[in-house]
Amino acid sequence: MLKLKTYFIQTFGCQMNEADSERMAGVFEKKGYQLAKKIEKAEVIVINTCSVRESAENRVFGLINNLSQQKKKDQKIIVTGCILGSALGEKRRYTLRQLKKKLPQVDEFKTIEELVTSEKVKPKRKKKVSALVSIMEGCDNFCSYCVVPYARGKEISRPFEEIIGEVETLAKRGYQEIILLGQNVNSYGKGLKPERKFSDLLRQLHEIKGIKKISFLTSNPWDLTDDIIEAMSLPKISRELHLPVQSGDNQILKKMNRPYTAFQYLKLVVKIKKKIPNIQISTDIIVGFPEETREAFENTVKLCQKVGFVKAYIAKYSSRPGTTAFKLKDNVLPKEKKQRWQILEKLINKKS
Repeated sequence: MLKLKTYFIQTFGCQMNEADSERMAGVFEKKGYQLAKKIEKAEVIVINTCSVRESAENRVFGLINNLSQQKKKDQKIIVTGCILGSALGEKRRYTLRQLKKKLPQVDEFKTIEELVTSEKVKPKRKKKVSALVSIMEGCDNFCSYCVVPYARGKEISRPFEEIIGEVETLAKRGYQEIILLGQNVNSYGKGLKPERKFSDLLRQLHEIKGIKKISFLTSNPWDLTDDIIEAMSLPKISRELHLPVQSGDNQILKKMNRPYTAFQYLKLVVKIKKKIPNIQISTDIIVGFPEETREAFENTVKLCQKVGFVKAYIAKYSSRPGTTAFKLKDNVLPKEKKQRWQILEKLINKKS
């Protein structure tokens, strides 16, 4: 009996990366590969990387180093995802040559597009009733701390009818929940002809029989329009909203290149809660951003107390080469960052 070649995909980062890995797995299986039970047993190892935080990159480097120490002759290590995107994009944080020098153990560097050669290949989905569906790619906002525009490129929306068709197929296959993915789903539709908006997509998907729940990630506050809020009130739309705030201090928000004030964010939350009373809001927060004084941090604490977030993904600021914030002096001590992280963690994530 002919032995099938084996593969393993190790995914780091967000659900967008998870969706990309499902697509890649579909390609491998169509080519006749079999999923290995353990990463070290696979003949082809694909590492789908994240570069949003320094710690994410370090985990990638550590994994590659460990794999190379026990690598067999017939094994191949392929790196893809955001770390590679940061070296190949129109706006680059480093060059491919620098990346190859840093990771000499890697056999191939391939983009997601190079690995997913056919749109007709069905993703190998991990769940049987809940499906990840990418609706757009990239980001045009350039928050001063963020590497996503470098790693993922400009915003590109998937064709409206293509998304509808995919979800209709999923419904026929028994999927009951879909999770729409994009770096900023609220700006979906940019560049599409005829013109389409995220609210249009939500309403159309809401009409598909068999789909019982529609969730989405991630939203930017300044693009969350009244029309989107109206669409969110439809029965099938999830009552869980992830709405990153990052800071509750106006000066820090300005340095982050986030085009809203703490008051405007709170005003938006009030509007959402008025329209959808049972909404539960989660968020992202960065503590210890350059020049974040104790007073600035206290403003973030006050905002969190007013909103009543059900969950927060709290990050201690780390400077990312290539971003605008990298030029700022990282002047909040690690000890202070940790203390601020602990305060918010206790306030939001460990509350009774």
